[in-house]
Amino acid sequence: MFHKWSIARRLFVANLLFVLVLTAVFGTFSVVEARDRAYGDAGDRMRAIATSIANNPLVLQAASTPNPSAALQPYALKVTADAKADFITIMAPDRTRWTHPRPEEIGKPYIGTIDPALHGETFTEVTAGTLGPSVRTIAPVKDSAGNVKALVAAGITVRTVDTDVAERLGVIGGIAIVVLFFAFLASWILGRYLRRITRGWGPEQLAQLFAYYESVLHSVREGLILVDTKGKAVMYNDQAAELLGLEPSDVDRSPDAAPKLAELPFGGSLRALFESGRPAHDEIHLTGSRILVVNQAPAIAPLPKRSRQKPPVYGTVATIRDRTEIESLGTELETMKTLSDALRAQTHEHANRLHMIVSLLELGRTPQALEFATKDLELSQQLTDDMVASVDEPVMSALVMGKSAEAHERGVELEVRTSGNSGVRGLEVQDLVTILGNLLDNAIDAAAAGEAPRQVQLDVDARPTGVQFTVRDSGKGIDAGSIEDVLQYGFSTKSSAEDPRGAHGRGVGLALVRQAVHRLNGTMSISNLGSNGNLGGAQFHVVLPAPVSEEEKA
Repeated sequence: MFHKWSIARRLFVANLLFVLVLTAVFGTFSVVEARDRAYGDAGDRMRAIATSIANNPLVLQAASTPNPSAALQPYALKVTADAKADFITIMAPDRTRWTHPRPEEIGKPYIGTIDPALHGETFTEVTAGTLGPSVRTIAPVKDSAGNVKALVAAGITVRTVDTDVAERLGVIGGIAIVVLFFAFLASWILGRYLRRITRGWGPEQLAQLFAYYESVLHSVREGLILVDTKGKAVMYNDQAAELLGLEPSDVDRSPDAAPKLAELPFGGSLRALFESGRPAHDEIHLTGSRILVVNQAPAIAPLPKRSRQKPPVYGTVATIRDRTEIESLGTELETMKTLSDALRAQTHEHANRLHMIVSLLELGRTPQALEFATKDLELSQQLTDDMVASVDEPVMSALVMGKSAEAHERGVELEVRTSGNSGVRGLEVQDLVTILGNLLDNAIDAAAAGEAPRQVQLDVDARPTGVQFTVRDSGKGIDAGSIEDVLQYGFSTKSSAEDPRGAHGRGVGLALVRQAVHRLNGTMSISNLGSNGNLGGAQFHVVLPAPVSEEEKA
């Protein structure tokens, strides 16, 4: 049954028992101390009374008379009343009483120890007499020669002392009751707080629950990161560490030692999302090499249904899914679609040209037909030869050829200029297609939406140190305040009507270009040509360094 108790109940019972034991111990100590002090105070008071009477010359003078009781009995009764003692007995050295609260006891022998007093010492003892047990002090009465002529016993009954002790015990008991009350109240308040925080669960249940949550945390395939209200990543699982480039999470780490978001190796929109704490649903965020889908919600403590309090927020919980492979497949599919559209455009263009040649032949203008076919072949072959000689990559050449045909179909002139002949060996073709394909798509879209003459220029410079792509267009350019925004995932300057790829394709291309450039350790710059260029639109300049071979690393 004890194992089913909540932490609040256990702490309440333990605290109450502790206070009870502590009160009992200190109460017992206080009782003993009060009793000892009461007896000590009574002894000191009796000593003072007995000594004062023994030093009174009246007692020494009366002791030498034939009937000492006649003078000493009234005196002893008066002092007894004034000093609030129970009895004062003045006696002869042979124990014969001269005074007593009960007159019938006068002349009888004193009951108790007198030997030390006969030797001139004043002492205190607790002994039983005619009035019952009492605390008494016996003092000698000495003459000028130091001889003991009489003895004085001043006492107070134990019953009177115990009454005084009982009064003190009442105060001690009252204090103990007050302490117990406030201890009970504090335990009850603390128990309510703990019951609300732990939801009435016991430590064994919490330990089991923590083990379950820890297992779930590290077994799910999604990344999970918990950020508190101070901007610290208090907990994350192994998948989140892999996706975000973090150190493996230490479950034994104190929350105070959790790293701040500013110390983690990621930034941009993802860090801004975590720092804001706002809810998010299937948002796309890019890191250096990954495309992540992020959901975020506040971590809110549950409250009773009837509670009107605003539930406390402990931070946020974010789940992270890796979409890199899906986007990679989508990019490949988009590349295939681009090449397919290019082939379709080329087929349409060649069909038109073939009809032109056939028509010239039917009209008997063979020289013109031959000249037209030869010129068209030379232009296509020249473009192919230049691309192959420069980048030495058939896929890239096919991409540029297709984009050229697509641009021509949309009324845009694509001018390609190449230099260098070092090729693009060592660079991932998929990344190169992503970079160049998206840049040309945006440039053709911008030029097609602008005024004539509609032109796009592509400069390719392949050197041993790397390759550079420069794409210019004759469009309206990019707003100076939006140059940084165009690289964000989901940002687009085109409406659905202006974008031939539809709403799904907007705001993705340049973000993927930036990610691919970063992955290849390259750089990209964006600028507006304005009056400094022949086209007047936007310019994208990408520099991709040649990868270092294993031999060079060694």
